[in-house]
Amino acid sequence: MTSKMFDHKDTLADLNKHIPLKEKLISVHQVVKKSLPFIDRIAVAIYDPETRILKTYMDSSDAEGTLTNYEALIDDAPSLKEIIDKGLPRVVNNLVTFDNGTKHHTKRIGRAGFAASYTMPMYNHGEFFGFLFFNSKDIDVFNKQTLSEVDVFGHMISMMIIKELSNIKTLAAALRTTSKITHMRDPETGSHLDRMSRYSRLIAKALADKYDLTDDYIEHIFMFSPLHDIGKVGIPDTILLKPGKLDHDEMEIMKTHAIKGREIIDDIINNFGLRGIHHVDILRNIAEFHHESINGTGYPSGKVGDGIPLEARIVAVADVFDALTSERPYKEAWKNDEAFDVLIKLAGEKLDQDCVNALLDNIEEVEKIQQSFEDDFYG
Repeated sequence: MTSKMFDHKDTLADLNKHIPLKEKLISVHQVVKKSLPFIDRIAVAIYDPETRILKTYMDSSDAEGTLTNYEALIDDAPSLKEIIDKGLPRVVNNLVTFDNGTKHHTKRIGRAGFAASYTMPMYNHGEFFGFLFFNSKDIDVFNKQTLSEVDVFGHMISMMIIKELSNIKTLAAALRTTSKITHMRDPETGSHLDRMSRYSRLIAKALADKYDLTDDYIEHIFMFSPLHDIGKVGIPDTILLKPGKLDHDEMEIMKTHAIKGREIIDDIINNFGLRGIHHVDILRNIAEFHHESINGTGYPSGKVGDGIPLEARIVAVADVFDALTSERPYKEAWKNDEAFDVLIKLAGEKLDQDCVNALLDNIEEVEKIQQSFEDDFYG
């Protein structure tokens, strides 16, 4: 009798496990397909309100042709913008409706063989933060009864994503609060962090095919890269704010900010109970290893080449480029061409060649980032 009380297995038990969000999404999709077998794909796109860019984030299907490593201005996707304006989900039971669409994402979805879709806008405390897509290769599948089921799963997935991103934002907010002390003492502006984080994302996105990078990995680099210098909070003012060149002993103290950054991150993760955040090693690696050099002359560990985590190599290029092209109280901003020349000279020695090339190959996007996030020393 007692044994029968425990016969049932929770079909969504994977959601209780310490596994990546992507695996949880795949698990939910498998459960969805038991009652709604025509749902062939569940995908997530998240929104950056500062740039009005919508970015692919996660996908339950690894099928070829699906949309990954893609971003677009929400204003360039009027059919999706209409969903936000109305605040309502959208049903398209026959994607032939969009056969004449000229947008890249519309063509890619069509080429992947999807014939119908249900798009849910996702909100957190009333603020729009992305879309959830349910795609099918069959037409006319999203009827009233089906949609009532899909809505339940949609809100469940949305809450999963909110929880994951909220934990990351909590960690980032705690680190930023600590970091603010540093940046009140440091001549770097908030715009520097805005730019270099987007340069980092731009580089990672350009390297996605070569290194098989997922959308969520790229997004985590974007979210974590502004925290690369968190360890500077532990550096004395006499060194951090020194206008001239540091002497040997001062430089050795400055170098400790990489290890201090890793220690601060670990302390905050433990103190805030955020050990469950996936990809947190990306943050640790960025903070600790962004001053390593390809030729092994960097710090704190003297790592060489591919022994330096990719995320640290990416952030190093983004940080150096923005430092060169930014005005500081003690120097003028360099022109982009001058900074690019320096990156080319450093490539293969101090900086990763692929990461440098990725930035050089996207000059137009670099300029857009610079225009969007200009320095404002007066707040």
